[in-house]
Amino acid sequence: MRCPYCGSLDTQVKDSRPSDDHSSIRRRRVCNDCGGRFTTFERVQLRELTVVKRSGKRSPFDRDKLQRSVEIALRKRPVEPERIERLVSGIVRQLESSGDTEIPSSAIGALIMAGLKNLDGVAYVRFASVYKDFREAKDFEDILGELAGDEADAMPSNRALDE
Repeated sequence: MRCPYCGSLDTQVKDSRPSDDHSSIRRRRVCNDCGGRFTTFERVQLRELTVVKRSGKRSPFDRDKLQRSVEIALRKRPVEPERIERLVSGIVRQLESSGDTEIPSSAIGALIMAGLKNLDGVAYVRFASVYKDFREAKDFEDILGELAGDEADAMPSNRALDE
C-alpha cells in the first residue's frame, strides 16, 4: 500500500478490525519511511463491474463515486452515516449479485432513486433533479406529486379510521 504522505511502498499494518457494519476490514497502517499513519478499508468484490453510459462509453464501476453522489444528495440532511453506508452497500450488493458484469448507468440511477425515496424525500428530489435533468419548475412539481402520491398510498385512509 502506497503511503499517502511520501509515496513510499514500504508500509506496515499495525491493526486490523472489521468495520462497524462488517462489510469491510479497517486497517491502521504506518509508513516505515516517513512514520506517517493512515487508515485503509478492504472490501469484498464479487466481480468486476463495468458501467455502460448513455453514450455507449464504458468505464469501471467506482463505489466511491456512487457514495459521493448519494452523499451530495443527502448533504445537510438529518441522516446518520451508518444509514448512508447501508444504502450504498446494498446497492453495490444488488449490482454484484445481478449476474451481469456490464451495468447500464440508468440501472444504477434507478437503484439510487429507490433507495433515496425510502431514506429521505428531499434527497430523493435533489438527486432526481440532476439524474432526470430537470429543465423547469414543472419537473419539480411532477416529482413532488409522485412523492406525495406514494406517501398517501402508504397512509391508512381516514374512512378506515372512522369505522
